[in-house]
Amino acid sequence: MSYNFDPELQPLIDLLPESDFSDPVSARENLESMISAMSNDLDDSGLLIDDHTIEHQGHSVGVRLYRPENLEKQTAALLYIHGGGFAVGSLDSEHVIVTGLCKALGVVIVSVDYRLAPEHPYPAALEDCYQSLCWLHDNAEQLQVDHERIAVMGSSAGGGLSAALALLAKDRKGPSLCFQFLGIPELDDRLTTTSMRQFTDTPLWSRPNAVLSWQYYLGNQYKAGGDDVPYHAAPARAEDVSGLPPAYISTMEYDPLRDEGIEYALKLLRAGVNVELHSYPGTFHGSSMVPTAAVSQRAMQETLVVLRRALGL
Repeated sequence: MSYNFDPELQPLIDLLPESDFSDPVSARENLESMISAMSNDLDDSGLLIDDHTIEHQGHSVGVRLYRPENLEKQTAALLYIHGGGFAVGSLDSEHVIVTGLCKALGVVIVSVDYRLAPEHPYPAALEDCYQSLCWLHDNAEQLQVDHERIAVMGSSAGGGLSAALALLAKDRKGPSLCFQFLGIPELDDRLTTTSMRQFTDTPLWSRPNAVLSWQYYLGNQYKAGGDDVPYHAAPARAEDVSGLPPAYISTMEYDPLRDEGIEYALKLLRAGVNVELHSYPGTFHGSSMVPTAAVSQRAMQETLVVLRRALGL
């Protein structure tokens, strides 16, 4: 299928290897190699960055804490959840992005190293994210964080986990979130939307990869598309989304995940949740990796504007 991609994104498309999600171990190695090559000029001056371990029910969750140096007063915080189809990604894979956000916003950020599928299927990743949220909330005073200004943010599978975390925190009456930033979120295991059916060969993410991603994440306990898949696994299945925190949702024109993000935004709006939705033209899943493209710059500028407003900065 041919796609009308933004011309400024074409150089990345020409360089991308064929996307193969069939071997998670190789996919992880390829991602880390690509990220390493992009991190050579990272400037983390002015930040305090250190790793912590959260112990919970016999296993450990790693988190990376980002803080501005010489923080003089209470500030807001972001719980950041990386992407990677539930099966790849790490604290390092989005270290550049989180560093940039921390410097630009001047807030505390906790990045979560959740357990990956298929070795650790649902609900492992979500429970790790929830425990990380509890850790951030419980240590808010020590971290100079305002309890009332804690938000969650993630892209792709991280966006899906962010949506699921907002639902879980509400259902458990856990720590409150002031905002959910859902970037190109992976939300629906049923894979029946128009964009998911059409985009079988798009760069970086395609329907075949989505099929494998949900198989990995749901494991042997559930079958993707089955009637018993819980909405905490696939937030698009949630029937009652009232009372959730305000949301920003982004989608990309030629992304299989496009329509599930748009439909989730509409579901939230119909339930009375404040939502801002933006679909970027000529883009594909992960096209923000071309930061010089005008559409990528607009998306980043909007991200910062949205977060500053949501966090009261």
